[in-house]
Amino acid sequence: MFSKLFRPVAENSYKIENRFASSQTAVLKSIIKNEPSGPSVKTDIPGPKSIELMDQLKKVYNLGATQYIVNYEKSIGNYVVDVDDNILLDTFTQISTMPIGYNHPALLEVFKDQQNIKSLVNRPALGVYPGMDWPKRMENILGQVSPKLPKITPMMCGACSNENAMKSAFIAHKMRDRGGKEFTSEEKNSSVMNQRPGCPDLSILSFKGAFHGRTVATLSCTHSMYIHKLDIPSFSHWPIATYPLYKYPLEENKRENDEIDRKCLEEVEELIDKNKKVCPVAGVIIEPIQSEGGDNHASPEFFRKLQEICKKNDVALIIDEVQTGCGPTGKFWCHEHFSLPHPPDIVTFSKKMQMAGFFHSDEMTVQQPSRIFNTWMGDPGKTILLETIIDVIKTQNLLDQVERSGKRMYSGLQQLQNEFPELLHSLRGRGTFIAINAHGTNLRDAIIKNLKKNGVQSGGCGHEAIRHRPALVFQEHHVDIYLDILRKVLRDLSESK
Repeated sequence: MFSKLFRPVAENSYKIENRFASSQTAVLKSIIKNEPSGPSVKTDIPGPKSIELMDQLKKVYNLGATQYIVNYEKSIGNYVVDVDDNILLDTFTQISTMPIGYNHPALLEVFKDQQNIKSLVNRPALGVYPGMDWPKRMENILGQVSPKLPKITPMMCGACSNENAMKSAFIAHKMRDRGGKEFTSEEKNSSVMNQRPGCPDLSILSFKGAFHGRTVATLSCTHSMYIHKLDIPSFSHWPIATYPLYKYPLEENKRENDEIDRKCLEEVEELIDKNKKVCPVAGVIIEPIQSEGGDNHASPEFFRKLQEICKKNDVALIIDEVQTGCGPTGKFWCHEHFSLPHPPDIVTFSKKMQMAGFFHSDEMTVQQPSRIFNTWMGDPGKTILLETIIDVIKTQNLLDQVERSGKRMYSGLQQLQNEFPELLHSLRGRGTFIAINAHGTNLRDAIIKNLKKNGVQSGGCGHEAIRHRPALVFQEHHVDIYLDILRKVLRDLSESK
């Protein structure tokens, strides 16, 4: 299946054979110069230096999710290096946030420019005192990557982007109800006391398995893991619909999956109709691929019909592209795969985009100042990085690279699924945004643990999915390295059963 490219050099350590690089030089030429030829694991992970620093850090910091301490000076391209000099091929990239890898030379050049440094150092309250370069930067971002929407509102992170997108949907709903009239005295006075009519009963419809953030309102739309939600009051009257959970392989289960779509869409319509008199739905928020919930996909037909339902009921459609945006599915925005007849009303973004915020229609534009607002309203430093990232994506044709690497990864994972059906199932994905399920949480966790021991940083989601979130510079030879290590891990687990 996959040629043996590794030989043991120490316990839990594997290194690329030199013949691999010499025999396929053209194929192996990395986009990022000076990348390692492959992973190298020298210690347990976390190693002694990581443990020492983690012990130091935990005196003042919650380390509950910390895996090891990274040496970001040595990390490069698709490889993350820890403080014990373990080199890991990174297929998870800081929870899907590294668009063009570690220490990309184009990004290292950005803050050699004195004007850029001053934009970084003199961080402004952009909603009130934007710098003279800010209009051009916003026009540049909007003109190059907007998902056919005319306005952009910068924010600080994915959660606050979703939070304020929902606020925009509420405000637009009430603006439409008022017919352009001014606020009444009753609305003004009641709002500061959390009372109607100033604080109306409105809702956002979300989906089972969703993850939209950890702020209070976004948690009411997050339904993937109990640990996020425990002890936090929620808007319990906000409706929750069923996200399609398909049977795989898709080509063998079309009739059943079409019926799943039909039932889920019927439920959405019923919930919107049911809430009209009690707590009207002002917006529907949905991920193009449910990420934290298990990399759950829904069909283009599902999304087109969902948009039709929203349009019919004057409900804003909010597409949460925080994890799927900026190219990992082979298109800059994942929802481009769906051929929607109209742009969504709002598209939120963060992670690989470095900056955060949302694009939106004119109808979702808030008229009064300070209603969608915070101190920073974005970050010039992150925006400058994004401009460079967009340029690199275009000049290096990285979306084409994602398609090529994605096809190779999908094909290789398909072979592994066929070879180890007792371990893997339900392969799915777009571009390199690919997931495959293990048979149970314990097995999934064992695969991820053993991948790390063999030099691959990976990640999971949902109850049993292994999710792949490599950088856009992840090339075919990186895919081959990963697949060969994964095959070794699966073989060892299969033999130990």
